[in-house]
Amino acid sequence: MALCRVMKVSRAGYHAWCTRQPSRRDREEAELVGHIQASFKQSKETYGSPRVHQDLKAIGLRCGRHRVARIMRKHGLRGVMKERFIATTDSKHNLPVAENLLDQQFETEKPIARWAADITYVWTS
Repeated sequence: MALCRVMKVSRAGYHAWCTRQPSRRDREEAELVGHIQASFKQSKETYGSPRVHQDLKAIGLRCGRHRVARIMRKHGLRGVMKERFIATTDSKHNLPVAENLLDQQFETEKPIARWAADITYVWTS
């Protein structure tokens, strides 16, 4: 057994390890993974570990939030944060405002009589 020599363990210890049953904690974690994945899918993959932990507590499962976080990280479950609203318009100023000459009247009698533009695409920062 070359593997036993590399790992520096006895043959008996290696074979005992290979045939050993999963521990109680491993079995609990396997059950917990199912509940965590169900809660995560039910939230449309938006919940992180704190909310998933709350869901598990609500159905009567006892486990720590950090354990839930570790399991979610191990299985690649990551909640999506909502994009925060950022106000980009400052209407409370004393600067001069251009007069509204078109007053929503965009139809013209002849071509190139009225010009309008939208500069919302311009990067200002």
